[in-house]
Amino acid sequence: MTNPVDDTTDDRTFHVVVNDEEQYSIWPADQDLPAGWTAEGKSGSREECLAHVDEVWTDMRPLSLRRFMDEHQGGLTDEIVEDPYEGVPTLVERLSAGQHAVEVSLRPERTAAALGEAVERGFVFVKFTGTDGGTELGVELVPEDCALSGADFASATGEIRLSGVLELDFTPVTCTASIDLSTLAGHGTLAVRGA
Repeated sequence: MTNPVDDTTDDRTFHVVVNDEEQYSIWPADQDLPAGWTAEGKSGSREECLAHVDEVWTDMRPLSLRRFMDEHQGGLTDEIVEDPYEGVPTLVERLSAGQHAVEVSLRPERTAAALGEAVERGFVFVKFTGTDGGTELGVELVPEDCALSGADFASATGEIRLSGVLELDFTPVTCTASIDLSTLAGHGTLAVRGA
């Protein structure tokens, strides 16, 4: 409902009005009420009516929302609900504990040559395959921490170590992965940076 009066110095008489959702407002007494709104019973100056609204409208949720919440959540209570994830290790904690199966994610083609191009660009995707659905991480490589000697990307032979940085769940981490170029898979781990 749009209130036709925004002037706080208005000296007209107002009605406090309410709709079917138990939402309150005020409306000039000399104008017809808009559809869906009824006079609540309080009339007076703008300030008196607004003070009354502040007093009676203590729950801003629409009536339909309050009913829904009461039906589906047993109502609001002061009872403290325990965090169901308390004590469960975070994804960062899980991937930082030991070595995990990983594979390199490449698109559109998954080849050692495509991996070599990604390494040259300094950015690779490493997928931890042991998590539910897999966890694919975009890793910005730190060249001095990578080991590429002995690798032949053209013939897909050799093993490389990739190491780079990223943020996972707002935590800065280093990802290190050893990858066999013939399978583009291997093992990897995370380490929290600055820890």
